[in-house]
Amino acid sequence: MTDDHTEEPLAFPTGREGQPGRRALLLSGSLGMGHDVMAQACAHSLALRGFSTRTLDSLRMMGGRAGSAGEGVFRGMLAVPGLYDALHFSQMRPGGGLARAIEATSSRFLVPKLRVELRDQPVELLLSIFATGAAAASRIKHEHPRMVTTVFCTDVCVHRLWVHENTDLYLVTSTTAARFVRRFHPEARIAVVPTPVRQPFYDPPTQEAARAALEIPADARCVLLMSGSWGLGPLVEGAQALAEAGIWVLVVAGRNVSLAARLRERANTHPRIIPFGFTDRIPELMAASDLVVTSSGDTCSEARVIGRDLLLLDVVPGHGRDNLQLELDRGRADVTSAGAMSLRRSALAALDRIKPPSVRVVGTPEAWEQAFGAALSQVELANGW
Repeated sequence: MTDDHTEEPLAFPTGREGQPGRRALLLSGSLGMGHDVMAQACAHSLALRGFSTRTLDSLRMMGGRAGSAGEGVFRGMLAVPGLYDALHFSQMRPGGGLARAIEATSSRFLVPKLRVELRDQPVELLLSIFATGAAAASRIKHEHPRMVTTVFCTDVCVHRLWVHENTDLYLVTSTTAARFVRRFHPEARIAVVPTPVRQPFYDPPTQEAARAALEIPADARCVLLMSGSWGLGPLVEGAQALAEAGIWVLVVAGRNVSLAARLRERANTHPRIIPFGFTDRIPELMAASDLVVTSSGDTCSEARVIGRDLLLLDVVPGHGRDNLQLELDRGRADVTSAGAMSLRRSALAALDRIKPPSVRVVGTPEAWEQAFGAALSQVELANGW
């Protein structure tokens, strides 16, 4: 499960137009917006290198009930405690029989659609940012021997559905992820790259300016509370508990309409709660805060760019638990249990440790571009930047 903040077009800068003959197809997936964020980062970077790109949703390409069932099945598993953990750790990570069946079933729907796409618009590069896309790309690779197949996975423990023998290059964001790829593909060509972050996070407002815009006192303690596009975890109860402790709470519901409504209701009786649904103001909200409370995902990299410490909610099972451990190892992060009182206690302790907040911006967009270009050079596709 990855993060989602905005219904607006994602704010990567626009590259130059692609040159004729250099085309790339990106396969994303509509479980949250995290895959789409990574797809747009790659599309922008490919445009800088002279590619024209198009991005397709692997789940929607499957069509009908097969395409729409993916999110429903995932939500259903999350609703049953322990179910997705069981699937992930017993089947997905080791590549058990059920994982292979999921892969075969999705490919049966996706491969024919992908075959038509590539017949009508051949490409030089096929980049999968979704596991079912990676499986389908591997199955069709032999029909396009000159096409480079690449997979980009930001999970730390890359599970079996991401890894396929006909993949020419893997992009991962940690050395641990590289080793998990080699569990299934020992000869794999792999590049470790930074997690790409959208441009507005490199140019946030000052904390003083952000608080003035949000009408938050300059000397108050303030937390940004969010948990991906689905708003997983105790956001309503947690926001109330923090507000009752005297903390200003910027809380983001993402796509969760019912959660947004409940947060607005709670804000009516707790003026320190400032609720948001979809918003493109996340850089401003992070800048205003002293601490970012969130689940593991792209938000962690964004917060680090702005220079905010993290308190991580242990609410995303399966790969989310793997990714949480990686974020803790990266530093400037603590973890809390999902209960509202545990969240409040951990947040208060974290605020005591980190004041005043850092204003340091960590990393630059150039670090991603250089790493991405070096990765493409491994498959002779790095021209133009």
